[in-house]
Amino acid sequence: SYGAAEQFLASWLASRRISPEDAVVASKWGYTYTAGWKIEAEKHEIKDHSLPVLMRQSTESRDLLGTHLDLYQIHSATLESGVLDDRAVLTELVRMRSTTGLKIGLTLSGPRQADTLRRAQNVEIDGQRVFDCVQATWNLLETSAGPALQTAHDAGMGMIVKEALANGRLTARNQNAAFAEKRRLLEAEANRLATTPDALALAAVLAQSWADVVLSGAATVEQLQSNLGAMAVVWDEEAGRRLNALSEEPSQYWGTRGALAWN
Repeated sequence: SYGAAEQFLASWLASRRISPEDAVVASKWGYTYTAGWKIEAEKHEIKDHSLPVLMRQSTESRDLLGTHLDLYQIHSATLESGVLDDRAVLTELVRMRSTTGLKIGLTLSGPRQADTLRRAQNVEIDGQRVFDCVQATWNLLETSAGPALQTAHDAGMGMIVKEALANGRLTARNQNAAFAEKRRLLEAEANRLATTPDALALAAVLAQSWADVVLSGAATVEQLQSNLGAMAVVWDEEAGRRLNALSEEPSQYWGTRGALAWN
């Protein structure tokens, strides 16, 4: 749940005496987790972008994170959820920003990320643009949102990239036979640039002019150290040209993602 994760983060910040000025902390609202941290569960989460859920979860977030909280995001906003047309929710988000200084954002998911972002970019309440920042999926396999991300960036929105490693598919641990040809291409290019597949995949995202923050998703020290190799990669046009061949149709990418096991 957000609460347990926020509680852990709050204790981590406190134990290391990290001040609000020394860290950027973001959280989300809109999902209630029901699996109790168990991988095997009939239903892991319930999505609800209503005003009562925003009020409840934002109160919990502020109670746990206090002044460390910098960015508050709608979790997986979609056109279908209706949240971008819910004036009560949007008004409350704008009020939160004006009274607390929070930045307001949204995270995107699914093959219609670009459509949702274009809509969100133009959402206003009383002449104020609601969203300061967006967190979207972009990686070597799923590049479809790129033009919309560039446009939003040019309009002044902050850009956070998630799933840069495609949930592990762009790492050496992906031994799926169906991915073998693409893995060989990724590994060959990584060898040419003297790096690892994961670092190369992250470097591809860092090379995008609109990318402000790229999340690694590392879960171990070893993964983090490997991911940090992206900072040393000398990205070139040849890499971009060759790795374009990895790109998948959005429907194919999101279909594969939906079939991945929870871990």
